Amino acid sequence: MDIVQILQAIFALAVTLGLIGLTAVGLRRFGPDVIARFQGAESKERRLKLVETLVIDPTRRLVLVRLDDQERLILLGEGRMLETLKARPAPRKSPTVETT
Repeated sequence: MDIVQILQAIFALAVTLGLIGLTAVGLRRFGPDVIARFQGAESKERRLKLVETLVIDPTRRLVLVRLDDQERLILLGEGRMLETLKARPAPRKSPTVETT
């Protein structure tokens, strides 16, 4: 093999691995929504939503989830659920009316 052919093969391998890496980063960033669209899943409204997570330490985290119109605060740690509390409903922002 000539040195040009070896360099061409290495360049082709680098481009292929780069494309695979970009695809992995894109799927990780945009998540399961992209995969669901490719599978043709119906876009129905989900009942369970992850609102926020907060890492307390390496073994524990707080998770705020919303099921229908209720929010629950869950303390997770060491591979098990430690405690669940009802969270206060989030205040609804009402449109402000300016009076002069």
